[in-house]
Amino acid sequence: MSESRLPLEGIRVLDLATVLAAPVTATMLGDFGAEVVKVEEPGRGDFTRAGPGSSATGRRSLQWIQEGRNKKSVTVDLRTARGQELVRDLVPHFDVVVMNFRPPTMAKWGLTPERLQEINPRVVLVLVTGYGMSGPFSDRGAFDRIASAYSGLTYVSGEPDGHPTRTGYAVIDYMAAYLAAFATVTALYERDRNGGNGQIVDLGLYEAGFRASENSLLGYAALGKVRERQGNRNLQVVPASDFDTADGRRISVHAGTDALFRKLVAVMEMPELAEDPRYATRDSRVDHQDQLYAAIAAWAGRLPADDAVRILNDAGVPASPIMSVADIAADPHYRERGTITTVVDDDWGELPMVAPLPRLSRTPGRIRSLGPRLGEHTDSVLTDLLDLDQHAVDALRADGVI
Repeated sequence: MSESRLPLEGIRVLDLATVLAAPVTATMLGDFGAEVVKVEEPGRGDFTRAGPGSSATGRRSLQWIQEGRNKKSVTVDLRTARGQELVRDLVPHFDVVVMNFRPPTMAKWGLTPERLQEINPRVVLVLVTGYGMSGPFSDRGAFDRIASAYSGLTYVSGEPDGHPTRTGYAVIDYMAAYLAAFATVTALYERDRNGGNGQIVDLGLYEAGFRASENSLLGYAALGKVRERQGNRNLQVVPASDFDTADGRRISVHAGTDALFRKLVAVMEMPELAEDPRYATRDSRVDHQDQLYAAIAAWAGRLPADDAVRILNDAGVPASPIMSVADIAADPHYRERGTITTVVDDDWGELPMVAPLPRLSRTPGRIRSLGPRLGEHTDSVLTDLLDLDQHAVDALRADGVI
């Protein structure tokens, strides 16, 4: 049985970006069938090529193997006039161009949105920059940490009596990639449905974090309330927190609705708490949460984590152990559902990897190749798309352009 046709087959993406949201946008498009050509710096390549276990052994980094999957690697020195010209020559052959250069760099290299739209009016330009293409801070750079600070996400993360804490993963980078990939397919749909031209997707990295800030801006504007750090509790929804268990692990429990709370206290063999005026309503539980949490902590502390989680879920109360990546690697649900897939790499052998997400029932994403070696496809792309002969390609390489 042949594999299903991928939904983005026929879409060609030029990935001019590096670290991390913008190139992951291209990775997501590649997972669902787009042909992605990644342009990298000759001799060095993308920042994510370096990583633990790579420099000393010559192996491609684990991060690159994943985030460079389903991409072709072409080396071009964009700091040279001839390299900039090569990229402009490539643009008419692509449906999508992904960049995260600051606006002054785009202008310096002759890669402004206006210039690229003039070259290819049908192209969708995906610009994922630190602060967006407009506004007083548009020339500033940012990474996930900076965007998290600027978006307000860092401020509300951590314990109430401690300093703000950045999340443990590059959450905003990946959230921005999801938004940018969604915007890309939306722009492509609009272009092809209406028979028109492409457009510019202009996303500031911080905006992905700000979009996740729930109703905090509304609360500040209407009520004058500033969302503060709450630790592991949700001060508006009680009980919803984390608890230590008898085996030294920790579990997360959410029973914030009245119905779930009744199920929780029944499991705890304390059903009377549901009728206690201190806990009978959402507002009263918020007002008396310290006493309630002490009772839940005492119950959880008498059970191993797996038992507590099983008992709670069997009763219909959402709960989970707090999982490390080692826990995830051994977890049957991740494997059986296909959230984790297994690949075989030339450098590293058999590896578990995050599967293409989200799942589509008829045309699921597919890993067709892993992160390529630096410049692996330079000759084929330049000869196939630009009709350069091998002599011309060799001359560009001799001049240090590719």
